[in-house]
Amino acid sequence: MGKKRDGGGLTATQQAAKFLGVSVLAGAVLAGLALPAAGALGLAAKGTVEGFDDIPSNMKTPPLSQQTKILDANGGEIAKVYFRNRTVVDLKDISPYMRKAIVAIEDSRFYQHGAIDMKGILRAVNKNAQSGGVSQGASTLTQQYVKNVFVEEAGNDQDKVAEATQQTIGRKVRELKYAIQVEKELGKKKILQNYLNITFFGQQAYGVEAAAQRYFSKPAKDLNLQESALLAGIVQSPSRYDPVNDPEEATKRRNTVLQRMADVHDITRAQADAAAKKPIELHVSTPRNGCITAVDGAGFFCDYVREAFLNDPVFGKTPKARLARWQRGGMTIRTTLDPQAQKAVQKSVSDHVYDSDPVATAATLVEPGTGKIRGMGQSRPYGFKVEQHQTQLNLSVDGDMGGGAGYQPGSTFKPVIAAAALEQGVSPNKVYPSPYRMQYPSPVSTCKGQWSGSAPVENENRSEKGPYGMKEATAKSVNTYFVELISDVGICPVTKMADKMGIKRADGKEIDQVPSITLGTQEMSPLTMAAGYAAFANRGEYCTPVAIESITGPDGKAMKVPQTSCHRAMSEKTADTMNTLLQGVVEDGTGKEAGLSSRPSAGKTGTTDGRYAAWFVGYTPNMAGAVWVGDPEHKRRMVDINIGGRPYDKVFGGQVPGPIWRDAMAGALAGKPAPGFHTVPIRDPKKKKDRAKPPSRTDDKPGGGGIDLPDFSDLPGGGDGGWSWPGGGNGRGHDR
Repeated sequence: MGKKRDGGGLTATQQAAKFLGVSVLAGAVLAGLALPAAGALGLAAKGTVEGFDDIPSNMKTPPLSQQTKILDANGGEIAKVYFRNRTVVDLKDISPYMRKAIVAIEDSRFYQHGAIDMKGILRAVNKNAQSGGVSQGASTLTQQYVKNVFVEEAGNDQDKVAEATQQTIGRKVRELKYAIQVEKELGKKKILQNYLNITFFGQQAYGVEAAAQRYFSKPAKDLNLQESALLAGIVQSPSRYDPVNDPEEATKRRNTVLQRMADVHDITRAQADAAAKKPIELHVSTPRNGCITAVDGAGFFCDYVREAFLNDPVFGKTPKARLARWQRGGMTIRTTLDPQAQKAVQKSVSDHVYDSDPVATAATLVEPGTGKIRGMGQSRPYGFKVEQHQTQLNLSVDGDMGGGAGYQPGSTFKPVIAAAALEQGVSPNKVYPSPYRMQYPSPVSTCKGQWSGSAPVENENRSEKGPYGMKEATAKSVNTYFVELISDVGICPVTKMADKMGIKRADGKEIDQVPSITLGTQEMSPLTMAAGYAAFANRGEYCTPVAIESITGPDGKAMKVPQTSCHRAMSEKTADTMNTLLQGVVEDGTGKEAGLSSRPSAGKTGTTDGRYAAWFVGYTPNMAGAVWVGDPEHKRRMVDINIGGRPYDKVFGGQVPGPIWRDAMAGALAGKPAPGFHTVPIRDPKKKKDRAKPPSRTDDKPGGGGIDLPDFSDLPGGGDGGWSWPGGGNGRGHDR
């Protein structure tokens, strides 16, 4: 064996072997270029491809991952989201200094040679042999561009990244073959433009525009000489020449670029020397990526937009295709979010419930007639830091859209019973005995037969007993009235009405065919309830909720977006009757604290048994909204609790959610028209003179109308002590 020279170098024998090895490699690569298709096929096993007759379309216009801007309805920016921080720009929008600097340091003969620089290859072979290592490469800027396309396509797939960068003859042959085709079809200017847009400049910046913004907080077209030289120098080794973490090394590299620019006569020697004497002056901008950066608490709405994109076939036939399109980005998405409404929602939520409280709140506003989501906020901020009470769980939406399992809506489901009854011809003047306590009527018809069973139901207090008509029963949320009503109407019309109103379980399952649904035992989301009540405001026509108004693709062309779908859920007369009934709730019922003083409003309160959740769902003719308050984990009862800095013995739907709804709606609608409702006259039944007037109430029956059963939670085994409820469920109404 040869011996090392003094100083650790290689012996003459080793140098010769190294030179021979590099020469053989270079020769093999050059030979590969001359191979016909059959020869290329023979190299497939070594990492090349099977044919090179046609240049792939991605080489001409690579699908570069870029920033996507999410805007509100007025065009204001909500957030930027991206898989890779990149903004593609035209060559004319890149500083001439930058163009010259990158060519000078990466491929100074770029404009003289073709796809392959034979002179460069021979120079590199000679230089590497002399140095005893690989101190100089021979890849042209075009070859680097081709490699970057494959790396870009690999994304975060480490196996594909390794394949795109593996040091094999096969990969080099493939790279060189495509480089020849690219040179032929794109030309030098387009290649340079594509290269500057695709290459990585460190610090999460892909492409020169993102790099200019990252390091200097300016567009690429405004880069000066020394800034351009700095960025051009980073490309060879983004970690080594990172000016943020190692300014000394970055300065040396910048000066090398400046001298190289002088060597090739892009600038004078005097210009290079003057620029090299200047210290690096960075104006670093922190990348703002993702829904966590959304303004006005709109992080959850931003996340909902993403879910809407990934779940809708209009954006791709398969989930994989939709994800790839989202990650590719480059879109401008204008959403339905009204900035005034969003600010009002988030302010109200934050004022009434603190992020550190043991319970949380979520509120969503929907526009009747269009289904447009105008506001969406919650007390727990969007984020990843649990210790700061952050969460990514969107408490306003269904499970398949980034939410949880939903929450029992309690008595806010009763209007669905009333609407179904009215559609079946039941008079709004219908009177029931409505005793304080009774057994569920049995049997009760369902969509598939009959339900039979036995269980008690009772009202809030003993003085609350009928007879009641529908208007007073709705205002006071009388449980026994609605149990008698669903017994006469049947369960099937109720579940069908819920379906027509878009009111569904948050977990995607069908609503149970049991009479206890009267008391709101099926878990639902605020968005579902808000959109459902919007049908009352819209005189019986339901519109599916939508979050996206329009999308402009990276090519500047409009993309197809999903549209709201509207259909008639009930007659106008039924809707007008519901307006009358639900106005009574805020005027003289359980929802007084939610009433709006500046415009007509209507709605319904709900409180689940055990007070695990409380609701107010209401609307005006031009806005509908739902507010839920409770423990997302379904564990903390709202008894003897502090919420928003205020102590509460017991929480009611009209007491905490009601004021949140009131303040959010008042702010969202400030300065906007205040139309009136279409209503119908409804008489109340005459009361016996000797009947004691029941005391005023602050809310509906705890449990959303489930009966106030003894608390069995302390019994061995916990739970409800084995109490049997209609349909075999736990119809007590508390969140499961």
